[in-house]
Amino acid sequence: MKRLLAATALALSLLAPAAHAVQPDEILPDPTLEARARALSQNLRCLVCRNENIDDSNAPLARDLRILLRERLTAGDTDDQAVAYLVDRYGEYVLLKPTTHGANLILWIAGPAMLIAGIGIAVYANSRRYRRVALPPSPEVLSEQEKKRLDELMQQ
Repeated sequence: MKRLLAATALALSLLAPAAHAVQPDEILPDPTLEARARALSQNLRCLVCRNENIDDSNAPLARDLRILLRERLTAGDTDDQAVAYLVDRYGEYVLLKPTTHGANLILWIAGPAMLIAGIGIAVYANSRRYRRVALPPSPEVLSEQEKKRLDELMQQ
């Protein structure tokens, strides 16, 4: 009975939704601004955690980022201005989805380019290997005397 109760408690704890790290004192009184802040914070990376957004992180720096974002929105910044402020302050690493221009363009293109180059090198190396395989020697042309002898042997 104890095992069943423990298994049930474990299953329920695994099925429970993840608790968000946003503290009650951070929540803005204006529901529209709070919704904007939540939407923006889903795309901002916690600089302490690995690939976790600031909305879900319990790190003190993530809390500071959430508060700073809400301050910028309360001050009247647009969504783009608020995110740009955080990017200017902390760098593009703060974005969970990095931009595809500037120096990042090289990183976005490098992976597919290297894949295509690798496939090209493999195809070239394989074609060279197959060209090096020795072909069977071509049959030499028989002389008239050999042809006569072959015909005699075939008739027997």
